[in-house]
Amino acid sequence: MSANLFDPHSSEPFLLSRSKIDLFFSCPRCFYLDRRLGIPRPPGFPFSLNYAVDQLLKKEFDFHRAKGEAHPLMNKYGIDAVPFKTDKINIWRDNRRGIRYFYKPANFIVYGAIDDVWQNKKGELIVVDYKATSTIREINLNDGQAYHEGYKRQVEVYQWLLRHNGYKVSPTAYFVYCNGRKDKKAFDEKLEFDVQIIKYEGDDSWIEPTLLKMKECLMKDTIPQASPDCVYCKYRAAAAKKELPDSTKEINNFQGQFKLNL
Repeated sequence: MSANLFDPHSSEPFLLSRSKIDLFFSCPRCFYLDRRLGIPRPPGFPFSLNYAVDQLLKKEFDFHRAKGEAHPLMNKYGIDAVPFKTDKINIWRDNRRGIRYFYKPANFIVYGAIDDVWQNKKGELIVVDYKATSTIREINLNDGQAYHEGYKRQVEVYQWLLRHNGYKVSPTAYFVYCNGRKDKKAFDEKLEFDVQIIKYEGDDSWIEPTLLKMKECLMKDTIPQASPDCVYCKYRAAAAKKELPDSTKEINNFQGQFKLNL
């Protein structure tokens, strides 16, 4: 059960993470069950190798941050910037603290843990996110994949948070993408990566209207409709039909949404 539950009768600001904004995009029903009723989705599989890459990249960029110089990758891609030197970087990276802003119209304290921040010659801060994968396909953020759209929203939330903390922020964000190679002859106790930097122009205009919709969703006493492509809700509907075939109106609602063929 989740401890941070939304209480519609409370006047206290509600703490809302960046990941919960993405959960709302994924499925309003799952979001409501999580933040209002304390029933989160089952936890995902831990990405330990991705976490290792993330930590090593942070150490690598921090080395150049301390020296006030660009990372060689930044020079390779012609990015005229350096890692932003600030004593807040470890707070911004902390999953439990992160960078925060109180959005008064929704009474939300929105926060997110950022991977890195660079600064260009104009004094603008640049949001940077590290990603690790292993694929033989070309990495294309515009391929329509839901997780790629989520990546874009992720950096846009960070841009929005930095702007509301009084920083001048570039609309340009970068993904440092590490692609594990599978074409080597042997493992030899090491995994090699091709590393590329992918540019993205962010637009945070969707965030505040979305926060207001999230507040409206949480204030209601009725559970919202599920997203048609939510695999979690599809599973719950299928299981409920088998376990409690004659039980509730909710099952019929699920059947209507997903047109289950069981």
